[in-house]
Amino acid sequence: MPESCNSRPFSWLMKSCFPNPQDPSSNPLSPNPIITVATTTFSSLPDDLLLECLSRVPSSSLPSISHVCRRWSLLLHSPSFIYLRRLNHSIHPTIFTLSAPLVASLRLQNRNDANTNDPLWKVASCLPFPLASLDSFSHARLSVIGPRIYIIGRNEMFCYDVWSGIITSRCSMIFPRKKFATAVLSGKIYVAGGGSRAGATLEEYDPDTDTWRVVSNALRRRYGCLGAAVDGVFYVIGGLNIGGALGNEITRAATAGTEAYMYASSMDLFDVEARAWLRSRVVPGGGCVVAACAVAGYVYILASHAVELSFWSFDARRHGGGGGSNGSGFGKWCRIKSPPLPAQVRLDSTVRFGCVGVENKMVLIQVRGCIDDLLRRSGRSVRGLKEGLVLIYDCISGEWSRGPDLPEVIRRGACVTVEC
Repeated sequence: MPESCNSRPFSWLMKSCFPNPQDPSSNPLSPNPIITVATTTFSSLPDDLLLECLSRVPSSSLPSISHVCRRWSLLLHSPSFIYLRRLNHSIHPTIFTLSAPLVASLRLQNRNDANTNDPLWKVASCLPFPLASLDSFSHARLSVIGPRIYIIGRNEMFCYDVWSGIITSRCSMIFPRKKFATAVLSGKIYVAGGGSRAGATLEEYDPDTDTWRVVSNALRRRYGCLGAAVDGVFYVIGGLNIGGALGNEITRAATAGTEAYMYASSMDLFDVEARAWLRSRVVPGGGCVVAACAVAGYVYILASHAVELSFWSFDARRHGGGGGSNGSGFGKWCRIKSPPLPAQVRLDSTVRFGCVGVENKMVLIQVRGCIDDLLRRSGRSVRGLKEGLVLIYDCISGEWSRGPDLPEVIRRGACVTVEC
């Protein structure tokens, strides 16, 4: 990729930003013709002016723009570019579901959308990396920094740029993990859980240096846990608790060689800035946590019990929560309306949900299994709840609605929200 760009192929963009002084129609009130004109090229523009121009480019042109030169590519991935596009209302939260070798994207429509007839899910085949070396996407975890999706597998990691469509290999975790928790805080990725040995540590990934490091020991060794991040805190939620808390010598001795597994209906909270663990929180009612994500300062958790589901919100706003200025609402649980699924259905290992936040909505995506199959096995009538079910919870109105089902070609995938 060249360091600087040739402005000739992008004369259309120059014309849209700078009027042609030699065109009489562009300056009809000027009594005197312009004798000399200074030539302006893109390479001569300062970064702030170039960012103003690039921030107005349609999203469909961004893949081409990112390949012009290294300078443009760096500008497109700068915080200033995303900030300007947000000011110009050119950036939208989009759900991406990856299921190798396909990727499906969904942008929830709102009242400001001019065209409501466009298809909601768009499927593309654009994951050209060695899939055989990566674990199943249903076991991989996704994290997002800007327009880049980091696909974190057990022994490998890849970075997928949704603007350029390029996938690059990145440094793998120090400890191989499976079904672990991950979240992004301050531009860095944090992972915890995912096995007996790996679950004893918490790792941090710096995308600028492409390096991992261990930043703390874990409070519990968890497997099958989920992650969320709010106000500088990394939440490690649910999963199986392997051998009890790490600080319990009696439990470790009793389970040596035959480690005990039990549902961990709790959350471990790690303060990234203080590098310290906060007091753990127990999910009311217990059960098995099947989905969790952070939305607008809250952590939402879906738990499965013997014959029912429960849906909870946890106030994670440490600064200004609960209507006060000192985070007085932090730590409060509230049981809210459960998703519209059949009553007395226990979700087993054949059914798995992905959970993502989109502005003030929580989107529950069934990426594996089928509710109708569970009903059929229990001798009950089916409800048309096939694989790929999408349910949307409006955090403001407190109501559920059904979204467009996941395309049939996307199965056993992983979901994440990207601003693009």
